Amino acid sequence: MKKINILLAVAFSFGLAGCYDLDKMPEGVLSTADPFQSVGEMRNYIDRYYESGLIGQGFMAGGGGGIAGQDYDSDNMSSMAANTRLMGQTALSNAVELSNYTYIRNINYLLNNIENCPEKGSVEYNQLKGEALYFRAWYYYRMFIDYGELAWVDKPLDPDMEVMMLPRESRTFIVDKILEDLGNARDLMGEQNNSSSMRLHRDVARALISEVALFEATWERYHYAKEKDKSEKFYDYTLSEADLNAKIESYLETAIKACQEVEARGVWRIYNTGDISSDYRKLFDTPDLTTNPEILWFKMYDGDKVGNSVTRYLNTGGGNIGICASLVDDYLSRDGRPLFGNELLELKKNYPNELDPANRDPRLAQTVAFPGQRMKPERDGNPYILQWPSLAGDGTAFGTNLTGYVMLKHVEIDCAGDYISEYKGTTPAIQFRYADILLNHAEALAEQNGEANATTIKNVLQPLRDRAGMPAVDFDREYNTDASYPFKNLNKYVQAVRRERRVETALEGKRLKDILRWAAAEELIIGKVPMGALFIGSNLPQHYGSELKYDLASDNNLFLTGNPGDALRYILPVPPSSMPDGWQFKSNRDYLQPIQERMLNLMDGLWKQNPGW
Repeated sequence: MKKINILLAVAFSFGLAGCYDLDKMPEGVLSTADPFQSVGEMRNYIDRYYESGLIGQGFMAGGGGGIAGQDYDSDNMSSMAANTRLMGQTALSNAVELSNYTYIRNINYLLNNIENCPEKGSVEYNQLKGEALYFRAWYYYRMFIDYGELAWVDKPLDPDMEVMMLPRESRTFIVDKILEDLGNARDLMGEQNNSSSMRLHRDVARALISEVALFEATWERYHYAKEKDKSEKFYDYTLSEADLNAKIESYLETAIKACQEVEARGVWRIYNTGDISSDYRKLFDTPDLTTNPEILWFKMYDGDKVGNSVTRYLNTGGGNIGICASLVDDYLSRDGRPLFGNELLELKKNYPNELDPANRDPRLAQTVAFPGQRMKPERDGNPYILQWPSLAGDGTAFGTNLTGYVMLKHVEIDCAGDYISEYKGTTPAIQFRYADILLNHAEALAEQNGEANATTIKNVLQPLRDRAGMPAVDFDREYNTDASYPFKNLNKYVQAVRRERRVETALEGKRLKDILRWAAAEELIIGKVPMGALFIGSNLPQHYGSELKYDLASDNNLFLTGNPGDALRYILPVPPSSMPDGWQFKSNRDYLQPIQERMLNLMDGLWKQNPGW
């Protein structure tokens, strides 16, 4: 009878999920006698969050979200339409419900009803309680990135409206609570030496601790520096300058400690067989990563049951997206120097010299496809070999490349299944890898005191350089002070780790989050135009015929910078008429998303709107 009760309770709980969030009363009250009387019942309840609590579920043509499409909302990648948020065109009417509160409410139901479980204190009980705390922290963190200040709810809300009228807490209060949950999750969950279980474990909690702490340390530091004299403030203005700086330092120390704990275990390492031409790429197209020493946690797809469409959309070099020159230009030369000015221009003139691993960091040619690259398995004696970017499309609805830079990362060039059909692909959804630990560690050290930590930073990043076959970090050699470089005014230690992060995690959906926490829209976004490869002035035009139409009165399928007759013209993924002045991100508003007016009205003044809205 108890088992029937708990199943009914779970069904009812998730039935409420479609209609409940913090800003309205539930339509019913969960009620069951003695729920969660076994760890099996706990596990069945928590397993639901292994779907919604993960990053990346697929790919949509045209720059949609998912495993391989999330960087279209940044300066790394573009679709054919200007991104609404980067254009400053998000409207208050676009505000959505804070739906993560539904997940949080249901997790709170579990956490508040497991104390009487007969198996309390067992290894499995502790593991599952730790997983629940991790997921609660995760859902809060994802809301926090979008909205900043939140109400912290750690119990199922009573259907009494006054009990639900909870104010938004300060940024650092919310981060401290998230870190508290993650710390408890870490202590409760078990250690693992590989990702074969595909379940959470202590090192995953440590990885997220390092990410959350680094996120808030840098957010507070860089937003305070830009906004302390402005009326619109995105940092925690409830703290004095001294207290804020102390918080920043404590978060950096938390991030460093979490990374050190993972590194000290000695069970994870950067995947490196010595093949600098493919080791990096193989991480992102190998379906089963359970024995890969770099992967802390991932989701594996079965093309016969539940698959994705990554390879389907990308394996002919199209996807109706394109990699931006901004990303390509940030890769160092093969000997570890930043490239700019005439040296970079000469490489661009003879496509694809700028992608050639003989000239550039070999990770570039494993991220952006180099001509001659096989893009999919041989089928009926016909493997698809990329020759030149599919600028005019290949006759399919998703066959166009928009920039001349073709995505290779995430494409299963050796997949055995039916990669042509929808949801048959098995590209893995990596949640955390050891590279994330090293990058978080290096950045936290650079923010803490780059000069004092210089040797440690170099050592931490060395495994990434070794896999790529790149020289060790040299802060002086790599320092880019060219007038056109967005981060030319950063100190050399922070600049170097930011560049390493960008190229190592390119096209993994992490770039926008970095731009937001660095308060870097002014340097990277505002007034900038996403561009692709050099076209006029390069050897590219000779490889295309009348299928490319540009500079016509209408019906163009290729757009270029400048005007007819200009010596140098670059490919534009977005028609210039759509963004004549570049991205128009509003720095006094768009760092956070708006709160629904309906919710503000229901909260009767306890919640105020985010800055600028």
